[in-house]
Amino acid sequence: MSESFEKFAIQLHPADGVAVAKEDIPAGTRLRLADGGELTAREAVLAGHKLALRDLRVGDAVLRYGQRIGQASAEIRAGDWVHSHNLEVGQIERDYAVRVVTPEAPRPSGRTFLGYPRSDGQAGTRNYIAVISTVNCSAAVTSRIAAHFDRERLADYPNVDGVVAVTHSTGCSIAPNSLSLAYLRRTLANLAHNPNVGAAVFVGLGCEVNQLDGCTPSFGAEEMERLVGPGLTIQEQGGFRQTVRAGIEAVERALPRVNAVGRQELPLARLTVALQCGGSDGWSGVTANPLVGRVADRLVAEGGAVVLGETPEIFGAEHLLLERAARREVGERLAERFRWWVEHARLHNFSIDNNPTPGNKAGGLTTIFEKSLGAAAKGGSSALMGVLDYGERALQRGLLFMDTPGNDPVSVTGQLAGGCNLILFTTGRGTVFGSSLAPCIKIASNSRLYANMEEDMDFDAGQVLGGIAWEEAEERLLDVVVAAASGKETASEAYFPREGEFAPWQPDPVL
Repeated sequence: MSESFEKFAIQLHPADGVAVAKEDIPAGTRLRLADGGELTAREAVLAGHKLALRDLRVGDAVLRYGQRIGQASAEIRAGDWVHSHNLEVGQIERDYAVRVVTPEAPRPSGRTFLGYPRSDGQAGTRNYIAVISTVNCSAAVTSRIAAHFDRERLADYPNVDGVVAVTHSTGCSIAPNSLSLAYLRRTLANLAHNPNVGAAVFVGLGCEVNQLDGCTPSFGAEEMERLVGPGLTIQEQGGFRQTVRAGIEAVERALPRVNAVGRQELPLARLTVALQCGGSDGWSGVTANPLVGRVADRLVAEGGAVVLGETPEIFGAEHLLLERAARREVGERLAERFRWWVEHARLHNFSIDNNPTPGNKAGGLTTIFEKSLGAAAKGGSSALMGVLDYGERALQRGLLFMDTPGNDPVSVTGQLAGGCNLILFTTGRGTVFGSSLAPCIKIASNSRLYANMEEDMDFDAGQVLGGIAWEEAEERLLDVVVAAASGKETASEAYFPREGEFAPWQPDPVL
C-alpha cells in the first residue's frame, strides 16, 4: 500500500530534483505522487534530509529552492537518500553581478512598542548600565562590579533592567595596527552607543595594547551623560579591590539618571533587529528563516532596520542580495567583502565550502550553498540599503548587511556594536545562545525541537508544516517581537547574565 507523498515529504520548487523529508521515511516506503506515479524510498531518509525524486548522473546539478546546491558525486537513483556520500559542492564560478532596484518607501502602520527613548533618536528595548572591560586582564574586576548590583540592590530603580558586565578574552598581545585591534576598539566604543545601554563605565588594566583612550565612544554633546567618567584603570586605582569599589561608586552615581528614563510608546521604526541563525538543520531554510524574512520585511516597511550578517554563510546565495542593491556601490561593497573572505580562507588554508558543522549535517544540510540559500532567507525581499563593516554603527534604515564571521556569538557581538536592540535567532538543532545586551528571540525550525527544548525557545516555526497559514505565523511572530521589545522576558533572559556570549572578532594571531 502506498502513502501520500505530501504526508512524508515536500518539494520546495518544481525544478528541484530532491524533496525534504517531513518525517522519517523508512526504506521501502512507497510514496504516491500527485501525477499518479509512485516513488519507493530505496533507503531510510531522516526528517530534514533529502530524498531523490529522479535519477542523477555524476556531475549533474542538484537543485533545492530552484537553486543549485551542488552536484552529484556518485550515481543517484530516484528514491535514494541524498547527502554527503553522493553530493558535493563542485566548481561554481562567481560573477558577482549587481542589479540596482528602487527601494519601496516605508508604510508605517502606526503600531508601537514600549521602549526607552534616547536623545540621539534611538530607542532601547532594555535599559542597562554596561561595565565594559577594555582587556581580558580587567574582566574579573568588571564582572565583580556588575555582580554587586543584584535584584535587591536595584529594587529602588524599576526602570533599570540590570547592570551588565561586558567581558572578552582579548585586548593585549595583538599587533597595534591589526584588524583585531581595530575591530575590538570599534566594537567596544560603538557598544556604548547601543540604545539598550543607558550608561557605560569602561575598565582597563593600564599596560595593555588596547588603552582606554583607544575605545572611548565619540558621543555628541547631548549624549555625553551616558559615559560615566573617563574610565577606570586598575593600576592607577590601586589594584583589584580599589577598582571594584570605584566601579561600584560610578554605577551608583549613574543609577538615578538611568532610572529617570521610562518606557514610552514608540513607533516600530525605532527597532534595529539582528538576524541570526545557529545550529541550523534541513528545515531552517524552509520554515524559520523564511518566516523571519517575512517579519524583517514588515519591520522595514514600518521604517525600521534589520541587519543580516555571517558573510561565509551567505556564500553561494550572495546573488540573492546582489540583485536587489539600492545603489551600485552597495552591491560592489558586498561583492568586495565576499572576495576578501575567499582570499582570507586561502591565506589561512581553509575552505569556505567546508562550512556546514557536524550538527548541520546531522540535521540534513550537506553543502555550504544549501546552508547559505536557507540562511539568506532571513533577509526577506527588501532592497539592500547598505553594507557595514564589522561593528560599524547601523545609522540607515531598511535591510543592511554587516560583514561578520559565521560564528554566532562573534557575529551577534558585531551587530550589537552596530546598534541592534533586539535579536531574531533561528535554530534547527537547538542552541542556548543568549545576550545580556538585547533580548534574543529563539525560533525553532521544527516542532520536535520546540517540544524538546521548550524552556529555551520562544516560537515554534514548525507550525507552518502543521497547516498554519504563513500570514498567521507572521502575525504571531511579530506579536512576539513587539512583546519582547516592550519588556517581556525572552526564554534566554531567564538565565541572565550572559557574559560568555560577547566575543569580538579577532581575525589576527595572538602574539
